[in-house]
Amino acid sequence: MKLRYFAWLRTRIGRGEEFLDPPAGIATVEALVAWLATRGPGYAAALAEPRLVRVAVNQDYVGPDHPVRPGDEVALFPPVTGG
Repeated sequence: MKLRYFAWLRTRIGRGEEFLDPPAGIATVEALVAWLATRGPGYAAALAEPRLVRVAVNQDYVGPDHPVRPGDEVALFPPVTGG
């Protein structure tokens, strides 16, 4: 699975993208984000409030109950403010 991180998520995690094999049982966006938050202090800081993170799977924005599968591209975006 390809993970891509944008804006301050990238800064806090310390990388823009990576390839990971989540453990068996990680079947939804919500479970994936919760698992990512356990991967270290940078991930925990970036994903401390998962409801603020927008997620796209294979370039479509999805909700927390959306399924994820090996081979998916999952992109995580912080909230955006306008001015």
